[in-house]
Amino acid sequence: MTGERSNIISPAGFAALRAEYDALLGDERPKLVETISWAAGNGDRSENGDYIYGRKRLREIDRRLAFLARRMKAARVVDPAQQPDRSRIWFGATVELADEEDMRRTVTLVGDDEADAGAGRIGWNSPLARALRGAAIGDLRTVVLPAGPKEWEVVAVDYP
Repeated sequence: MTGERSNIISPAGFAALRAEYDALLGDERPKLVETISWAAGNGDRSENGDYIYGRKRLREIDRRLAFLARRMKAARVVDPAQQPDRSRIWFGATVELADEEDMRRTVTLVGDDEADAGAGRIGWNSPLARALRGAAIGDLRTVVLPAGPKEWEVVAVDYP
């Protein structure tokens, strides 16, 4: 995998970005514009809650749309199922790790926009994912965490 800071993403992750963009642009934003124009027609705008809130929410939506557009433009879609070297950890790998106390943890390396640590999906540019890149079963990797360095052993590597 090339590009340390490239925005690689799985096909499902890209579809989720696209779906959010389409929902904001095609559904939520037009309804909000309609509400704002209705509220503007009610007279005094300085004390009109619908108008004030609507304008604020419209700016939030426009910022989010711009962010999503930039992320999708920079995205490089990589299908983990097409990974040629399945013996090592690369994008899309599901990895079982064991620490010094033999506590097990399973993580999947996904794009930064898809990361959800609570669900075991860690971003490609996270410290743990960077440490695991290229590792094979049996390899030891040290990750520097805020609490100090922690060593993990790769127990299993799997791809979809």
